Order: sequence, then C-alpha cells, then structure tokens
Amino acid sequence: MRGSSLATRLFLSATAWVVVILVITGVVLSSVYRDATERAFDRRLNLYLRTLVAEVATPDEPPDHQFQSLGEPLFELPLSGWYWQITRTDSDKPEVRASRSLWDKKLPKLEEHGAELTAAGIRLGYVEGPEGQTLRMVERPVDLGADGKFLVNVAGDATEIFDETRSFDYYLGGTFAALSIVLVLTTIFQVRFGLAPLKRISDSIADIRSGRAERLEGEFPVEIAPLARETNALIDANREIVERARTHVGNLAHAIKTPLSVIVNEAAAHAADPFAMKVLEQADVMRDQVAHHLERARMAARLTIIGTVTEVAPVIDALRRTMEKIHRGRGIAIEVDADAQAKFRGERQDLEEMAGNLVDNACKWAASRVFIEVLVEPPAETGAGPMLRIIVDDDGRGLSAAERAQVSRRGQRLDESKPGSGLGLSIVVDLAALYGGSLSLGRAPIGGLRAELLLPGV
Repeated sequence: MRGSSLATRLFLSATAWVVVILVITGVVLSSVYRDATERAFDRRLNLYLRTLVAEVATPDEPPDHQFQSLGEPLFELPLSGWYWQITRTDSDKPEVRASRSLWDKKLPKLEEHGAELTAAGIRLGYVEGPEGQTLRMVERPVDLGADGKFLVNVAGDATEIFDETRSFDYYLGGTFAALSIVLVLTTIFQVRFGLAPLKRISDSIADIRSGRAERLEGEFPVEIAPLARETNALIDANREIVERARTHVGNLAHAIKTPLSVIVNEAAAHAADPFAMKVLEQADVMRDQVAHHLERARMAARLTIIGTVTEVAPVIDALRRTMEKIHRGRGIAIEVDADAQAKFRGERQDLEEMAGNLVDNACKWAASRVFIEVLVEPPAETGAGPMLRIIVDDDGRGLSAAERAQVSRRGQRLDESKPGSGLGLSIVVDLAALYGGSLSLGRAPIGGLRAELLLPGV
C-alpha cells in the first residue's frame, strides 16, 4: 500500500485510533487495578489497626501486658516489613510499644508527613521503613480521656502492591499487544475487503481500455454503483461522439470532393489555357490537402474509441500476401518474423494503414528483398504498458540523413517516377503520433532503408 493510496490512509488512521484507544484503556485499567490492590491492602491494615485499638481501649490492663500477634507471624519476624506501633502522646516522655518485627526501630508518623485525617478518622500513606523499604501505613489517633491519648500505627511492605501491579501490567501489556496485532490484521482485512469493489472497477476499466470488455459489468455496492453507472454512461457518450464525428467527416469529404471534381473537369476542358493548367495544378494540391486532413480527422475520431485491440501477426501476414501479388512482376521476396503474441492497442484499419504504407514503400524501392520484423518490448517504466515495434527493411539504395528528414515531412517526394501522392510516410507519422507512438528512419542491415514503427502494445 503506497503512502498516497486510499487504503493506506484508511489503514493508518484506523491503526492510529486503535493504538490511542488501547494505550488509554491500558493506563486506565492499570490505575484502576492499582487502586483496587491498594484498597485491599488497606482493608488488611485496617483490620490489624482495629484489633490494636481494641487492645488499647481495654481497661485495667497491666503495664507489662503483651499485645497478641494479631494472627500474622510477620509481626514477630525481625525487620520483616510488617510492623505495628502504639505511642502514648499525652505524657512528657512518649511511651512506645511496638511489634517484635520492628526490633529497636521506630516508625515515622504520617502526621509529620502532611497526611490528612480521612472521614473515618485515620491517615493513609507511604513512608520509608527501617530497612529503607517502602511501607504502606495506616495511622489513627485514639483519645481515651483520663486513660490517655495514643497514636496507633500499622505498616505493611508495599512491595506486595507494587509487585501485584507490575505483574498485572505485564499481563495487560502482553494481552493488549496481541490484541493490537489482531486488530491491525483485522483492519487490513477490512480495508482490503471494503475497497475490493474499487479494485474491481479499476480492473474492469483496464479491461475496457485493453479491449477485453466493453462496459463495467456486475453488481457494485450502493456507494460505488453511481460511479460504475456514470462510467458506463461516459463510455456510451464517447461512442456516440465518435460515430457523429465519423458521419461529419464523411459528409465533409463528399461535400468537398464534388465541387472540386467540377473545378477539375472544367479546367481539363481548357487544357491548353495556362490559367486552366494552373487551376488543375492547384486543384491537385487541394485534393492532397483535403485527403490528408480528412484522413487525420478520421484517425482522431477512431482514436477516441476505448478498448480496441488488434492482433498484429495476421495483419502483417495479410500485407505480405497482398504486396507479393502487387509486386509479383519485380520478383520481390518478402520475409516476415512476427511475434505471435504481439497485439496493437488500436484499430485494425489503422494498423493496416501504417504498416501497409511502410511495406508498400519498401517494396517500391527494394532491389529484391524486404524483411519485416515484429517485436514486443517490455514496459519502459513502472505503470506503463508494453510497446510494439514493427521494423521494415529493404535492400534498395537507402536514403541519406537529409533525405530521410525530407521524406518524413508531409507530401515531400524524392522521386516523381514512383507512383503515389507522397503522403504515405507523413500519414504514418501523424497516425503513430496520435497513438502515442513514433516512426524513425535509418540504415537497414541488408543495405537499404530501415523504417521502425513504435506503437502501444498490450
């Protein structure tokens, strides 16, 4: 898919939205999971906190009363990361009781870290523990009136929260990566499937242009059907324009030829008169000019027809047989080497006219031999079609560079002894140019003139 294609634009836009949505969703899910993990951890800490508060609030406890283990062995393991601490805050020298796991260390106070009391009367936050690890801690001030004021802290190793969140992020990232690949592949399929009717229209138009079809056929989606309908209407209108142009050209030819014939006949009746001779001379020039321009108009009209393809080998073979009959008296041998797969993107009549002029000219000037070669050349550049090369060689006297330039011009002849109006090569040049081709003249390997005709192939 190229960068400027509609498929690429749809694919890139869909992929961009997929990436943005998945990233946002991943961040939200990760944050939600982290909050849920923190809440679960906080519920666990609050359970221990309520147990300690209940112990503190129990009256008539002896000073050496030892708090229970709270059902968690980690509170007994030194520096395990799980600690509790009870501090009496209404005495001159604060009394501190703590879990065995805290050893001889002390927990920091959340109040000193700026944590605010929640509606439940507690503080929550992260602090640095005795061994430098991060702790999640809950803190609650307890006022027992005459029995004193206390600050109860319970802390747990926050690594559990971080590990759980990190593990979830890994699984989430892997899942979303796989989902991204699936969505990208799905997007590619959807783009290709959705744009398939456009590809089918493109292929159908190529078939019309190459002569394999005349119209866009088949059912198309409602969004594409108007395009196919209008394209078919354009093809029909094009054909109608071509037919009208042909009719006008024929009418013009008849309209001009009749008065021109009258002028020629009247002038011929007074052949001895110099003025009549001049009229006959100019009438011949006019006839040639009219024939030339009418031929160009006819060619241009035919070229607007879409999708005509002509096989070349049968045309060349028919020309060979015709020219051998015409020039039988001179014993001209015509050899043909034509690619059987060669096809001309145009009308058979135009190919016969171009190749016929070249072969007839070669037969007129050849001493004994004419060689015709037909080649199919690969496209010169990406996106272009193949080219058809028709080479006509003769073993006549050939032409110099100046003479070749002269005969290529309209109506120029080097030898008045040969029959013809002199318009043959110029018609070939004009017709080839209308098809996007060209005619070049050079020196033939067999000694005479080489004419190379380059035309669009299929």
